[in-house]
Order: sequence, then structure tokens, then C-alpha cells
Amino acid sequence: MNTKPVSVNSHRARKRFGQNFLHDENIIARIVRAVTPRAGEHLVEIGPGQGALTQPLLEALGEAGQLSLIEIDRDLVSILEKTFARTTNVKLIQADALSFDFLPLATNKQPLRIVGNLPYNISTPLLFHLLQQNLDHQQAGQIVGDSSAARSDSAQGAAPLFSDMHFMLQQEVVQRICAEPGSKQYGRLSVMTQYFCQTESLFTVPPSAFSPQPKVLSAIVRLMPHQQQPHVAHNNKTFAAVVKTAFAQRRKTLKNNLRALIVDSALRDLDIDPGARAETLPLADFVAISNAIDAS
Repeated sequence: MNTKPVSVNSHRARKRFGQNFLHDENIIARIVRAVTPRAGEHLVEIGPGQGALTQPLLEALGEAGQLSLIEIDRDLVSILEKTFARTTNVKLIQADALSFDFLPLATNKQPLRIVGNLPYNISTPLLFHLLQQNLDHQQAGQIVGDSSAARSDSAQGAAPLFSDMHFMLQQEVVQRICAEPGSKQYGRLSVMTQYFCQTESLFTVPPSAFSPQPKVLSAIVRLMPHQQQPHVAHNNKTFAAVVKTAFAQRRKTLKNNLRALIVDSALRDLDIDPGARAETLPLADFVAISNAIDAS
């Protein structure tokens, strides 16, 4: 394969799409090593831009692998079409990843691997979109095309839609995703992401690695959806509502934030202090509160 990504100067970054093009070859190589693409796998790159990361991912996958590219910018799609016109195992899709249905891409009973340099302005809603798609898939209990798979309402034991996800995000967002109870960064994003995934912050990326340079540090995070969730909520909508309400006003106690959902005595029955703040509770406690609400 002899395709090469085009120069970062051939397309002007668009602020409305949050575009910052990665060009540092050392950082690119480090990301590829972290992802470790293997022959025969199906990778999906969200926001490939001008293909700086696309080409080394493709080379690592080999001809037996598949690479799907999700790009919203029509001009960049045109550039990528020319760059990878003769590459048969690249599928280019012009779409908004925030509303894109990833399920049809999983056609060979093999979970997808997701990679992306995500625009900071859509990173959190995109993560929630991906987590919801993975949940929907696990609850259906099947990869597309595998009609013989058993269905499961609890998502326990069902193969995930995504085996792993590697994202470049604003460092602050990565810190929030991986935060532990009791820290200032711990919040709704931490609890929701850790409910669905194992999280790992890998390394930081300086602004100089991009063109144009962002004003903040970036970081690479690895998310691995649980195949067996350590804590299972009976109703995921109730769980999401509990977490959102508990962190609605961080300085207030659970007693105040959750008063419309659960009484103090029920919290005490769970060995949870009504006077505690949400940021002090581990994931298991949020699941316990959710399940207690559903049981009442």
C-alpha cells in the first residue's frame, strides 16, 4: 500500500467541526502501538481528517483487515476518496458520528474496534452515544447477522459491539472519565463510563502535535466495554437518572439531590449516608440506589 495522507496545509481547519489535525509522527506511531491493530480486525476511525492516523492503522491491519472511516466534512471526504481510491479494504462513510448507527458495520460476528481524534465540543455526547449503542447491542444479545445468538435483557454474557475504543480527547475529559471517588474530577461522566467500561488513561499529547494548535493538552484514553459487568442495574434508565440527579448540584448532599427519588431511610438501609455528596460514592452505591428505587 503506497497511499499517503495529504499535507495538513491543503485543507483549512473548520472551527465549527472542532478540527485540529494531528501531524506529529512520533505521537501517531505511539497511538498505533497503543491500539495494536491486528490482521483481520475491523477498525472504525471516527474523524479521520486528512488521514494522518488512517494510513499507519491501515498498514498495521494488512490486506486481511477492514477500516471504516466516519467523516462529517464533505471536503475532507473528497480528499480521503482520492487518497484511498485504490485501497479496497477502506470504507469511507460521510456521516455525523453523533447520530451514526454503528451496528450494521459489525457483519462478521466480530466486535468492532473504535479509534478517533474527537472534536472537544462533541466528545462527551459522542461517548454516551457509543455506550448506548453498545448497550442496545448487548441487550439484543447478538452481532448483526448472528440470528442464532441468545437474547439477554440484562446484557450479561452478550458479546459487546465494541471490543475497545481508543480516543484522543481533551486531557480534562480523560481525567474525568478515569477519576476515582473522592476526587474533584469524579462526576457523572466518570460513573456512567465506568459502569459500561474499564477505563485507562494512556498518555498526554501536547498542542504542538496538531495544526492548528489547540489551547489545551490532549490525552489518549482506552475504553474496554465490560463483557461481564461488575455491577448491574435492573433498569439502566433509572440508573442514568440517579447518576444525573445526584450530580446535578455537586455541593449538595444526596439527601437534597435525590429527595424526589429515594427517602433517607432507604439510603441508610443501603449503608449509604444521606449526608454524603455524590462525588464520594463508588459505582456500586449508585447501582444499589437505582435497584432500590426500582424495587420499591
